[in-house]
Amino acid sequence: MLSCMESIPTRNPQAALTSLEAAATTARGGFACLFSSSDEYETALIAERRAQGRYVKRKSLWPVAMLVGAALMVLGAALLLR
Repeated sequence: MLSCMESIPTRNPQAALTSLEAAATTARGGFACLFSSSDEYETALIAERRAQGRYVKRKSLWPVAMLVGAALMVLGAALLLR
């Protein structure tokens, strides 16, 4: 069985080298990152998550519960100190 190097014609070493360099460049292109910087990646990631609905602002009941609790504590302290 012939290896990859044996299948390249050896009559013109310069042509073989150019062919190998072109093949290597093509192979590296498959591993290239889609984003030029981490900021670009983060922007795309956040946009995708927003499209999925992950950053939807939901109403929380915690502020209301804290307000009611504080009002009850003030009312209880006022009744005790009376």
